[in-house]
Amino acid sequence: MSADLPLFALDIGTRTVVGLLLQPNDGTYQLIDKIVKEHDERAMLDGQIHDVPAVAKVIQQIKNSLEAKHGPLKKVCVAAAGRSLKTKRSQMTVDIETKPMLTRDDLLHLELSAVQNAQFLLANEEANQSAYEYYCVGYSVLAYRLDGEIIGSLLDQSGKEASVEVIATFLPKVVVESLLAALARADLELEALTLEPIAAINVLIPPSMRRLNVALVDIGAGTSDIALTAENTIIAYGMVPVAGDEITEAISDSYLLDFPDAEKVKRDLLHQDSVSMIDILGNEILYEKTEVEATIEASIRQLAKSITDEILHLNGQAPQAVMLVGGGSLTPNLPQFIQEYLGLASNRVAIRGADAIKLLDKNAEEVYGPELVTPIGIAIAAKENPIEYISIIVNNRTLRLFDVKKLTVGDGLLAAGIDIAKLYGKPGLALMVTVFGKLISIPGQHGGPPILLKNDQPTSLDAPLEANDCLHVQRGQDGESSTITIKDLLGDIPSKQILLNNELVELPITYYINNQEVSADTIVAERNVITTKNANTLRDLLQYKGYLSYIRPITVTVNEENWTYTNHLPDIFVNGKKQSLDYVLANHDNIEMELKHSSSTIQDLLLSKGYDTQWSIRVTYNGEPLVLTKNTVDVFRNEQPVSLDEAFHPNDSFTFKTKNNRSFILQDLFSFIEINIASLVGKRLSIKINGDEASFSSPLSDKDQVDISVIEVSKT
Repeated sequence: MSADLPLFALDIGTRTVVGLLLQPNDGTYQLIDKIVKEHDERAMLDGQIHDVPAVAKVIQQIKNSLEAKHGPLKKVCVAAAGRSLKTKRSQMTVDIETKPMLTRDDLLHLELSAVQNAQFLLANEEANQSAYEYYCVGYSVLAYRLDGEIIGSLLDQSGKEASVEVIATFLPKVVVESLLAALARADLELEALTLEPIAAINVLIPPSMRRLNVALVDIGAGTSDIALTAENTIIAYGMVPVAGDEITEAISDSYLLDFPDAEKVKRDLLHQDSVSMIDILGNEILYEKTEVEATIEASIRQLAKSITDEILHLNGQAPQAVMLVGGGSLTPNLPQFIQEYLGLASNRVAIRGADAIKLLDKNAEEVYGPELVTPIGIAIAAKENPIEYISIIVNNRTLRLFDVKKLTVGDGLLAAGIDIAKLYGKPGLALMVTVFGKLISIPGQHGGPPILLKNDQPTSLDAPLEANDCLHVQRGQDGESSTITIKDLLGDIPSKQILLNNELVELPITYYINNQEVSADTIVAERNVITTKNANTLRDLLQYKGYLSYIRPITVTVNEENWTYTNHLPDIFVNGKKQSLDYVLANHDNIEMELKHSSSTIQDLLLSKGYDTQWSIRVTYNGEPLVLTKNTVDVFRNEQPVSLDEAFHPNDSFTFKTKNNRSFILQDLFSFIEINIASLVGKRLSIKINGDEASFSSPLSDKDQVDISVIEVSKT
């Protein structure tokens, strides 16, 4: 934009089009010329062009008139009507139960998903509209929630569910496209684009004052546009479909005037104390200004009420001040009625004309009324705060974005119609397993984040976007199916600690899948039935320590009968009290037992069943006591004789026979004494029982005295 050329601006309203030339001059601006033309037909409706050729015709007429006096005009600054803006609230909720703490990228993804949802909601309300037929010109976060409770920030938070509520403002693309089409028909290029409320606010409310809560109302012919400032920004836009035309119609109805004549009467009221009018019946009557104002007061009050109701709806309360601009702001007594309905002091509602624009050089001969604020603001905004289109490429597709705010990569994705909510990969398949009789779902891994590249470099959703940037977005990888071990699934299961013969033992936990014992590191599979068993009894403890085999009853078969042997079992004491193997252990129980590791013999088995296995007598041999024993049974295993001193084992099979002969003879004595036979050569034994001579076959009885000596044999 050359500093030497004047700025050509158009304010395309519902009833009129204002064209003006503004000359920049060392930081100030001079109004060179202005032209106001009415539409020949109803070509505009609520700020949107409905008849492009008709609007282009009026623009062409204004352009031709200005060119005739000031030379060729190629570029023009225009504004989109604030009443075209659409505001929508939306909420987005995500499940974060199995997700780590939320990052800044997670928050941006959630916020932009909510904005995109607002686009969809808006499109559903507007017939035949796509969600992507709107430019997002800004959004604000209304609230963050964690598990349903409002929270200041979700950053680094964790829980079950996170949500964000936003309010987003959108400009229909058709509004901008129809403006461009009308300009093209008039052989004009778009130099800069702004929004009408922004244009007026920029020239009337300096940035230092935008922290104040101020309402600016641009009252035109068909609509009244409202913008509210607070906290150094524009916080809301609104529109009411009543304006100056309603007052004109009230005059027309009351005095039987056609619309143009009623419009003239309305304007004459601004400067004259009385007005003359000729009604449709040809009657010419002179009315006092006060009389006409009284007649239309109800309509003026209705206009004021509509405006103040919308201000209160948007702001939630009365603002600190109200500025009125636009031709309709000159409606008699309108400021007073607005002040009355808002409960403000009389000096807090004022009409502001173009003479209040500090950057404008004033000419004493020129009238700078409120109807010029917006068109002059449009021209100055083109110089001071231009809003332009920028072109970007998203996944090899060229897009134009409305640069109404600081654009980010997220804005580019929204404009491209990319579903933000689907950029993250899908979660992996869940596993359905039964744990302790309850069917549960084990979620798969979270999907991966999207790959975002700006000019082939990794970027983020909040990274700034410049003209000609090239974006590439690729959906994140889907998460893998759930993979988890039994130990990780069940977590730490508390177990008991027991003192066994002064050794600290932790009772084990046994894991089962489908009733089959498995290790704790076994990977869980779909439809597995998972159970565990804790070692709870004395029997469980001894089995775990490998002692159970020593203390189990032994079952054998004897003479085709099943015998159970238990004499080898130790006594077990728990906390000093004898207990059975079925005793249920408590944490920190103190167990004492003495294991009998020596093997039991066949004789032990027979004795346990009450069978005498031996017969014995006590005798005296050569003055020394001696016990003689004799087996009373013969035992066979697999038809082979076995000794009573042999060990027996589980499932052994024996037969035994009882001996009826229990008497002893002297010969039996020699099984218990030692006599050197070699030393008897040439000698003989002298055997006496109780002093009487006896032989090897002599019977022996209990308490007999046996004397045996060696006698030399005489030689003959």
